Amino acid sequence: MRMQRMRGHDVFGAVGDPTRRAVLDMLRRGELGAGEIARPFRMSRPAISQHLRVLKDAGLVVARRHGREQRYSLRPSPLRSVDEWLEHYRSFWSEKLSALGDYLRDGAN
Repeated sequence: MRMQRMRGHDVFGAVGDPTRRAVLDMLRRGELGAGEIARPFRMSRPAISQHLRVLKDAGLVVARRHGREQRYSLRPSPLRSVDEWLEHYRSFWSEKLSALGDYLRDGAN
């Protein structure tokens, strides 16, 4: 399996941070300006800008200039590599949860 890398930054590293995952969740609803993205976080604007740069370098967001503001949009296609990697663990958990269900059902009788 090929790990997705874009411009030297990997998608796995980008989504490994909870702040960046929260930013991606925000952008699922549509394009946002940098100020709108920064508003709910208790960190400096430069810190949010750094998170946005990591997401942009990983190819997960695209930025466009709108007047004096940068507007960011989600680009979800690089997440496909994360989904493919997680697929192996979905089957693992499905088997484990099925076995737990069997155990609980048998134990109730």
